[in-house]
Amino acid sequence: AARAQVPAPARPAAAAQAPQPQPQPQPQPLAAADFARFRSVSDPQLSPDGRWVAYTVGSVDLKKDKTDSDVWMASWDGSENLRLTSSPEGESSPRWSPDGRWLAFLSSRQEGKGAQVWLLDRRGGEAQRVTEVKGGVSEYAWSPDSKRLVLGVEEQLVPDSAKEKPRPIVVDRYHFKNDASGYLEGTHTHLYLFDVERRQVDTLTAGHFEEQAPAWSPDGKWIAFVSNRPEAANADPDRDNNTDVFVVEPRKGAVPRRLTTWKGSDAGPLAWSPDSRSIAYVRGGEPRLTAYDQAVLAVVGVEGGEPRLYAESLDRDVRAPRFAPDGRWLYMLVTDDMTSYPARVELTSGKLERLPQGERVVSALALATGGRGDRGDRLALTVSAPQQPTEVFALDAGKLRPLSHQNDTVVAVVRLVPIEKITATTKDGAEVHAALFRPLGYEAGRRYPTLLRIHGGPNGQDAFSFDFERQLFASNGYAVVSPNYRGGAGRGKAWHEAIFADWGHLEVVDVLAAMDEAVKLGVADPERLGIGGWSYGCITTDYAIASDGRFRAATCGAGSALQTTMYGVDEYVVQYDNELGPPWKSQDLWIKLSYPFFHADRIHTPTLFLGGASDFNVPLVGGEQMYQALRTLGVPTQLIVYPNEHHGIRRPTFVKDRYERYLAWYATYLKATTPAAATSTGP
Repeated sequence: AARAQVPAPARPAAAAQAPQPQPQPQPQPLAAADFARFRSVSDPQLSPDGRWVAYTVGSVDLKKDKTDSDVWMASWDGSENLRLTSSPEGESSPRWSPDGRWLAFLSSRQEGKGAQVWLLDRRGGEAQRVTEVKGGVSEYAWSPDSKRLVLGVEEQLVPDSAKEKPRPIVVDRYHFKNDASGYLEGTHTHLYLFDVERRQVDTLTAGHFEEQAPAWSPDGKWIAFVSNRPEAANADPDRDNNTDVFVVEPRKGAVPRRLTTWKGSDAGPLAWSPDSRSIAYVRGGEPRLTAYDQAVLAVVGVEGGEPRLYAESLDRDVRAPRFAPDGRWLYMLVTDDMTSYPARVELTSGKLERLPQGERVVSALALATGGRGDRGDRLALTVSAPQQPTEVFALDAGKLRPLSHQNDTVVAVVRLVPIEKITATTKDGAEVHAALFRPLGYEAGRRYPTLLRIHGGPNGQDAFSFDFERQLFASNGYAVVSPNYRGGAGRGKAWHEAIFADWGHLEVVDVLAAMDEAVKLGVADPERLGIGGWSYGCITTDYAIASDGRFRAATCGAGSALQTTMYGVDEYVVQYDNELGPPWKSQDLWIKLSYPFFHADRIHTPTLFLGGASDFNVPLVGGEQMYQALRTLGVPTQLIVYPNEHHGIRRPTFVKDRYERYLAWYATYLKATTPAAATSTGP
C-alpha cells in the first residue's frame, strides 16, 4: 500500500528565517555613457487652480541612438507624479487651458507635418491632434475663454517639390543663414488664429519679418507679440537686432500696433497684467552691444507711451517676468554671480524682494493664476545644484520643496563632487570668480592634473548647477577650473561690455588668473595643465594657447581663429558690422582679432579640434583652419567631424564619443602614475 504523506511540522514563527537584507550598490564614479542615465527636466506649467504642475522630461536611448521628451505632471503636494505621454516622437511645450479642461502640448507624431498642437482632456481619454498647419507650430498661447489658440508658424515658401527634387537655393537676404534652420530662403515666422472647436485656421500677421512670444490679454481683446517689423516701411529688418512689442486684435485682417520704440531688443516672454492694461517684457542694451546684452525689466501700457523700467539698481540680468494674480507684484528670475534666483518687484513702489537665494540655479518659473501659496502666490520652479540635476520644485511658505524626482535613482548610485567658488585677482585688478571641482577622492596636500574649462557665449557663466562634463572629469581624477571671465553674465553691465571689440585680451587674462589661483591653492599641478571649451570657449582656448605655453593638452570645439573668414560664413553679420565694422573698413582690427591663426607658430600645445559638419553658428572651417595650421607646424593635433550635426552635438552616440575623446586626449598628455606632491597649500 502507498505510504500516507505526512505534512512536516510547521516551524514556530520565531524560528522562521527572516529575509536577508540585500546589499546596496556602492555609488560609482561617472563614465562617459552615464550622461544617458540622466533626465532633463524643463518647462514647468502650473494649472490655473494651482493643484498640478505639468513639465517635460527629456531622456536618451543610447541603443536606439535617439532622444525623446515626454509630458509629466506632479501634484502640488508632491504626492503624485504621472507620465502623460509616451510616444517615440516626443512631446513638448505643455500649456493648460484657462478653464482647466485641457492640457495642450506640441508633438510631431505624424511624419511630414512638423510639430502640431495636441490636446489631452483632463477628464480622460487619448490625446488628439487639433492642428495641421503647414510648416508646423513653434509656439502657441490660449485665449482666456479656452476656445482659441494663437499659433507661431514658420512659413515655408519653398515649394514642396523641392523636398523630392533638389533645386537651386535663392538667397537675397542680408541675414541669410541660421544654424539648424540653414539658408533662410523666404522663411518667416508669423501668427495664426485657431478655433479649437471648428478646427479653423486664420492668418493673423504676414510680411517679411518675424513674430514671436504671443500672449493673449486676460480680457481677450488683444494679442501681444514681439516682432522685428521696422518703423520705416522700406527698411530692412535683417540689418539690426531691433525688436519691439506690438498688440493686435484677435481677428483676421487686424492691423498690429507698435507699443515700444527702443532701438535695441524688446523681448519676451510677454506677461499681461490681470487688468489687461499693461505688458511686462525685458529690454536689452544698445544695438551695438547685442552680444553683451544685460536685460532690464520693463512695463508698457496697452496704449503705448514711455515704458517704466524696474529694478535697474540690480545691475544684473533679469528675465521671465510674470504678474502676480492680484497685479501688485511682478515676478522674475535674476542671473547673479554663479547663481540664479527668483525675485519680485512691487509695481507701485518699485520695492524689490529677493526670494530664496543659495548656491543653486533657478532656470524657469511658473505662476498659478488662481492658486494661493507662498506670499499669497503659488510658484513652481526648475532648480539645479552642483550635485542635483534639474528638478521641479514648489516655492511654498518661502521654502523650496521638491515635486519631481526624475533623477533621484541615478544620483543615488553615482558619485558627484561639490563646487567651490574661488577668487583670483588679475594684474589689472579685476576680481575673477571661478567654479572649482576638486577631483573625486581628493586628498589635501596632493596636486592633480587640472583642466581649465571655459564656457561659451561669451554672454554666459559657470554656476552652482549640475554639469555632467565637469563631473565626468572630476570622476576621472582631474581638478576642473571654470572661470567666469569678463564678457560673461552675472557680474553687471560693465563686466558684460568689457571685451567689446577687444576679443582675446581680458578674457584670456581672466582665465589664466583663475588657473594661477588653482596652482596657488595647492590643487593644480603646474606641470599637468589642460585647457578647452566649446564655441566662444574654444575661441578663448585658441587665444590662450597662442599666448601661454603652460598647457600640455587642449580640446577646442566649434571655434574660430582666422576671424576674417567668418564674415558671410557664420550667422553673426549684424554683430560684426555693429561691433567691429566690416573688414574692408576695419582691416587692422580684424587681423588683431585673428591673433591665434597669425601666431599659430607660437602654439606647441597638442590640440584636439571638433565640430559639427552642418554648423552655421561657428562653421567647421574655423576648426579646420587651426587643425591645418598645427598639422603644418608639426604640433600633435586631430580633427573630429560629426556628420549632420549643428553647433550643439545632439546625436547620443556622438555625445558619448565626444566625452570619450576628451578623456583619451587629456589622459595621453596629462596623466601620471601618482599625483605630484604639493609645494604650497594656499595662496
